[in-house]
Amino acid sequence: MIRFVDVHKSYRVDGKDIPALEPFSLEIADGEVFGIIGHSGAGKSTLIRLINMLERPSGGQILIGDTDMTALTGPALRAARQRIGMIFQHFNLLSSQTVAENIAFPLRIAGGKDSAAIHARVDELLRRVGLTEHAHKYPSQLSGGQKQRVGIARALANNPSILLCDEATSALDPQTTASVLDLLAEINRELKLTVVLITHEMDVVRRVCDRVAVLDAGRIVEHGTVADVFLHPRHATTRRFVSEALPEEAAGEQVPYQHVPGRILRLSFRGEATWSPTLGRVTRETRVDFNILAGRIDRIKDLPYGQLTLAMHGDGVDAALKALRDAGIEVEELAR
Repeated sequence: MIRFVDVHKSYRVDGKDIPALEPFSLEIADGEVFGIIGHSGAGKSTLIRLINMLERPSGGQILIGDTDMTALTGPALRAARQRIGMIFQHFNLLSSQTVAENIAFPLRIAGGKDSAAIHARVDELLRRVGLTEHAHKYPSQLSGGQKQRVGIARALANNPSILLCDEATSALDPQTTASVLDLLAEINRELKLTVVLITHEMDVVRRVCDRVAVLDAGRIVEHGTVADVFLHPRHATTRRFVSEALPEEAAGEQVPYQHVPGRILRLSFRGEATWSPTLGRVTRETRVDFNILAGRIDRIKDLPYGQLTLAMHGDGVDAALKALRDAGIEVEELAR
């Protein structure tokens, strides 16, 4: 759906080119939720705004399907943008217009003149985002979560194939964030939209994304499926994001294991293996002992997963590790 080919972006400041994004290539598949995570100043907003040409790259190509967005200008670019909805961090609603009028605005800008058709589309979108009873209120009368739902409905007005989310939940409290993320997941599932979501919170990525790219100082330092990146972060920046999402795990990492007998291991389980008693079966068969030092069971989007840090000792440890790997469990031996 979206391809970046040798794309880079710099800004001209006081006669000097300041790089915001180092050259990168990346593909985002049709119908997936793709997360872009990074700290403030990493280049997230610049990257997402390249997709609809709110920012133009300094070099490279950005293709949506077979359309080279970097080659478009004027009416052709405006027409292409109508297929790309965008949700903003601070809502960007028109304060002098009602909820219904805010949602109708992009339909009118796109040339819609049939008032009955526009009214029907607005009613449909209000039902989808759960705001039917708020149609005639003004943005100042809404909560933050309700404002963002208006922003989502407005972004969907022209039936886009791509939905860009620029820190769409960072201004919301945790409970409201959860409801907005559930709504975005429902929209992705039911409308088959490609969603590109930028955030500085790994928990947001874990809840709704299929794949993720990690940005650090304008460079993509790691990317892959959320499960791979979340369970086995390789780059220091990614590890910091994971530790922020799992502070109890980060605290456990600081516990010295020198005094614990045996080999220190981390086991990662995915899918149905999370619920299987494989560890107990293998340790009985290989006659090894173990004690659990840390652990968690949770979900990455719809995928159940578990991780256990444990100490294992006995003559059959190597046989136990082979049996665990043969059963599809990822085994990592930790340095003390």
